[in-house]
Amino acid sequence: MSTTIVETWAVNMADLGPIYPFVGTEFILFIVGIVFWIGFHITQLRTENRLYDEERVRYQDKEILRKVLLGSDEEE
Repeated sequence: MSTTIVETWAVNMADLGPIYPFVGTEFILFIVGIVFWIGFHITQLRTENRLYDEERVRYQDKEILRKVLLGSDEEE
């Protein structure tokens, strides 16, 4: 059973033509991949900055920070 036009590899490859799906969409898929990659990093940076700001505000009080560092379970 063959899922492509290739029945045997003992032929001239130039005569076969494209042997993979979506021929001609490589550049579009490349652009989509770059956009996804940059978007992921922007989302990740925003999420980490938001969490950092929340922790910074939460542990701004020196007494709470001392309790956290000393391992006390009591928190206001």
